[in-house]
Amino acid sequence: MTDAQETAADLRTTTGGGPPDDVEKAPIPLLEPREGIPPVVADEDALARVVAAFAAGTGPVAVDAERASGYRYGQRAYLVQLRREGAGSALIDPVGCPDLSALGEALSSAEWILHAATQDLPCLREIGMVPTSLFDTELAGRLAGFPRVGLGAMVESVLGYALEKGHSAVDWSTRPLPEPWLRYAALDVELLVDLRDALEKELDRQGKLEWARQEFDAIAAAPPAPPRKDPWRRTSGMHKVRRRRQMAVVRELWESRDRIAQRRDVSPGKVLGDAAIVEAALALPANVHALQALPGYGQRMGRRQLEQWMAAVDRAKALPESALPQPGATAAGPPPPRSWADKDPVAAARLAAARTAVSALAEGLNLPQENLITPDTVRRLCWEPPQRLEPDTVAQALAGYGARPWQIEQVTPVLVTALAATA
Repeated sequence: MTDAQETAADLRTTTGGGPPDDVEKAPIPLLEPREGIPPVVADEDALARVVAAFAAGTGPVAVDAERASGYRYGQRAYLVQLRREGAGSALIDPVGCPDLSALGEALSSAEWILHAATQDLPCLREIGMVPTSLFDTELAGRLAGFPRVGLGAMVESVLGYALEKGHSAVDWSTRPLPEPWLRYAALDVELLVDLRDALEKELDRQGKLEWARQEFDAIAAAPPAPPRKDPWRRTSGMHKVRRRRQMAVVRELWESRDRIAQRRDVSPGKVLGDAAIVEAALALPANVHALQALPGYGQRMGRRQLEQWMAAVDRAKALPESALPQPGATAAGPPPPRSWADKDPVAAARLAAARTAVSALAEGLNLPQENLITPDTVRRLCWEPPQRLEPDTVAQALAGYGARPWQIEQVTPVLVTALAATA
């Protein structure tokens, strides 16, 4: 980054992510790959060369991954992009090279720079890449108070470059990948190291660098999310389904769709939409003709498809009462806040006071409220506060809910005050 760009970065970060209104805005240059578009690595020999090059590189490594959400089943990576000082950039095809554990091991001692790390870490873990230390540029932007934290917005406001747009939602399982897509992918890691360095300086200036480090450590140490229980219950529109027999139809259709989608390696929504599943559950059609009349099962659906969906409906209709799904179990923790006023007016008053206090504190610290402390943590604390409303007991409760030390230090005083005022 040039001296002029460093000066521009300082100006932008200290003014909330953009120049003052009275500063004339110069045209923003479009970012160009410094070494051109690297060839896609798709075989073991080429991968071995990349592993050696990146192991010999220095400093942190920029990492990104592209998925085919909405096109393919699951969230696997279809392209991995990396950049490191001394190694340049690399584009790796996980279809041709499905095991990147050797690369992950070669980079195990390096800090990984990702943007919105929690989105990419699950698919990277699947192919053997797990960081021990990371820097999340999106989360850093949130903590620093930037109003827009997308990668393009951050690169533009901090480093003064414009990233190419338009390929983020394409089908990355396409082979061969078009050159414009590869160019877009390479540019995603081109300036991540520069962005990381600028954000580290800004976080240090604001006294938030240690906060960020604690957040990054928590992300790196987090175990993989466990499989979701009864994922069919998350079908969009499920709130309309009230009867257990109808729930059974949703379950049968969802599970049939999932098996088909997995076998065909396509997004479940391309097999059958959530809205169509709910329509069939509500209508409980008697036969294929009645099913075809429902939205989502129209003229373009073949007879064989209609029959397989009708078979799922019939299976649900034939279940004995004892095999029907029960209404959704109450989630652990407090009930939805909208019901607090009726269930426990005192707890509702505590929550209102706590939310007001946390909101004011977050505004004063210039960061999003949910990054200061999660809303779920505040709800749990207010629903079942400690017997003694003192700093040590509130801090202990917050730690039990997973709050980081910096969060506990910041929010404990205002929460103690808010809870005590409504006691």
